[in-house]
Amino acid sequence: MTTLGTATACPNEIATGRLSVGEARDGSDVGLPVAVINGANDGKTLYIQAVSDGDELNGLGVIQRLVPQLDPSEISGQILIVGIVNYYGFHVAEHRNPIDDTKLNRAYPGDPNGMSTERIAHATFNAVTRADLALDLHQGSTSRMIDETRVRCGSRHRLHTECLELAKVFDCGFILDQKGPDGQLARTAPNDGVPTIDPELGGSVGWDHDSIERGLRGVYRVLKYYGFLDGSIDINPQTRANAFEQYGSPVGGLVTFKPALGERVESGDPLFDVTDPFGRVKSTVTADSAGVFWRTRRLPQVATGEYVCSLGTNLDEY
Repeated sequence: MTTLGTATACPNEIATGRLSVGEARDGSDVGLPVAVINGANDGKTLYIQAVSDGDELNGLGVIQRLVPQLDPSEISGQILIVGIVNYYGFHVAEHRNPIDDTKLNRAYPGDPNGMSTERIAHATFNAVTRADLALDLHQGSTSRMIDETRVRCGSRHRLHTECLELAKVFDCGFILDQKGPDGQLARTAPNDGVPTIDPELGGSVGWDHDSIERGLRGVYRVLKYYGFLDGSIDINPQTRANAFEQYGSPVGGLVTFKPALGERVESGDPLFDVTDPFGRVKSTVTADSAGVFWRTRRLPQVATGEYVCSLGTNLDEY
């Protein structure tokens, strides 16, 4: 039998349940929705989680579509899923946990006696460390962003090659290979021997069905490549960025972008114009380096110094 929270599945079974992370302000139990898929045959263990940032729903869209399609009789190994990690943030569509105003993906490995976010991180990290591989499904919050996969352990980490391999298998087409900040799951879990990646499935308010489908395809590619499901996949070269450049607005006004998301730009290429309300161009901002047009703000209005867009830079093909 395999158990996660209240979900227990014998071989060739699927079970759902709740993973307790404490009590709400009214004293009611708080449980994260979990699923256990216990395959008919022995194999590896895969951990998947979504919504560690409460406004990032595309990963949940992947899980919502994935679980009904899985047949445990066809699976070798086990899949452990936490569908909504940031319980409180999800309910109010906020990035951070509003109970302690903390970003959950900066709290790993957590603390069983800590603040709300640390306790949730601890409970989910205990599940992560049972796995051979882990997928932490994210997106670029509510901004506009390409589909990409992040490797956050750092290039000198002993599992860097394994994490890069996992990212390449997931096949978003773009990889950010840059050591992440302290407390990120994809930086922390490799320290416990679990190759972990952050697939970043676009950026949207609510669902982005194209990004959800790309994420679903990525999970199935992982399941086939690592032997959970029968079948083979082609491994495609990815565009890898090792750094980011962020651009703010030098003036206030309305932004018009020049490149499309995912487009290559060269140093000196125009990235965006800022106009006044009557269309007069006040400033044109150009790229400092060659790169990929990676991410933009969603709304056009900006103040002086406000974030506008990012380039992925220091590129190679991997």
